[in-house]
Amino acid sequence: MPTGSHWTANSSKIITWLLEQPGKEEERKTMAKVNRARSTSPPDGGWGWMIVAGCFLVTICTRAVTRCISIFFVEFQTYFTQDYAQTAWIHSIVDCVTMLCGLGFALCYSPAIAMVGKYFNRRKALAYGIAMSGSGIGTFILAPVVQLLIEQFSWRGALLILGGFVLNLCVCGALMRPITLKEDHTTPEENHVCRTQKEDFKRVSPYSSLTKEWAQTCLCCCLQQEYSFLLMSDFVVLAISVLFMAYGCSPLFVYLVPYALSVGVSHQQAAFLMSILGVIDIIGNITFGWLTDRRCLKNYQYVCYLFAVGMDGLCYLCLPMLQSLPLLVPFSCTFGYFDGAYVTLIPVVTTEIVGTTSLSSALGVVYFLHAVPYLVSPPIAGWLVDTTGSYTAAFLLCGFSMIFSSVLLGFGRLVKRMRKTQLQFIAKESDPKLQLWTNGSVAYSVERELDQKHGEPVATAVPGYSLT
Repeated sequence: MPTGSHWTANSSKIITWLLEQPGKEEERKTMAKVNRARSTSPPDGGWGWMIVAGCFLVTICTRAVTRCISIFFVEFQTYFTQDYAQTAWIHSIVDCVTMLCGLGFALCYSPAIAMVGKYFNRRKALAYGIAMSGSGIGTFILAPVVQLLIEQFSWRGALLILGGFVLNLCVCGALMRPITLKEDHTTPEENHVCRTQKEDFKRVSPYSSLTKEWAQTCLCCCLQQEYSFLLMSDFVVLAISVLFMAYGCSPLFVYLVPYALSVGVSHQQAAFLMSILGVIDIIGNITFGWLTDRRCLKNYQYVCYLFAVGMDGLCYLCLPMLQSLPLLVPFSCTFGYFDGAYVTLIPVVTTEIVGTTSLSSALGVVYFLHAVPYLVSPPIAGWLVDTTGSYTAAFLLCGFSMIFSSVLLGFGRLVKRMRKTQLQFIAKESDPKLQLWTNGSVAYSVERELDQKHGEPVATAVPGYSLT
């Protein structure tokens, strides 16, 4: 039981802590001013182009190298004498670990993509188009090179050389320079307040239950602020659609080369199909990014994303009927173009839903959701090939999965627009002088008449109205 001396000591510490608070408050205000001074708007250029170049190299070393595993598929299958389903686990585990655990390629891929979103606003889609085109150009260059390396040094030597090439990721990381945006200035301040108060309570009594409770509350508040987008209905719909989209997109990069070989295409020609897919992927990245940045399509980037995903699904449905090189080349062109198109728009659509402040965390969640489909879709497709003796069922399942992803997002957007229109109608019926506008999931009304003194519109919350 604490004695009187203990109470006296603790009381003196508490009094000291209370006396220090005015100074701490001034320190917090100073830190807030410094953060605001350092904050800036997205430069849309300058060092941002170096960030784009770094992200371009990152996508070459990660996504392009992963795609080239398709060329190793037949080599692995022959050497280990396994069926399609068993061999497919090699590629699926690589993709799953990258997206699920935050290990290996994930430590480079997600942060690089998030950095591009920090440096660009007006030309964001174009910047992402250039950055993400590394996946296509890397596939275009590496596909024939990997086939040549396999022929010269066997699959073991080819993997060793690819490992040395991937070490260039260290150079890419050196290009990533942090930037603080205007909308981010509250976050460092709040983090500083949380951290300062936590240290103050520790000095009072490091073993008190009050300190532990405060630390837990502070951590919960920080996490709630950082991941508040998880409760947004728009993000939930996006997350579900990503699961189906990821299931459909992965198997093609595993089975395109084996499928081409099964219909009589030579090894070099099959690798050439991957090269075509890669170079058209580049065109899709850049042109779709540039087009959707134009004024006429700026407000329809969401619809463009849906269209691109749906077109890839339709390409899948046609693939079983294409059984010669002259027919597979147009398929690679079409699928590659729309694959590059929707990959470019994933960060743009995510930003539209959650904003730039939570973009890094939201992208991490989006790419995390790719993990499970990437893990199971190639083995499931391989099992269907082993069971049915053809690729038709596997390709049809992937195609319908991508089409469902597009339809789901479109339906979600349609429901939101209908609800918004209904709320606007209700607001005008209740008071003709009010005009409804929305901010996230909360509906607001703005008086059309300006305040006579300040000349600014007066915004008031509309009770009972919600978009979620």
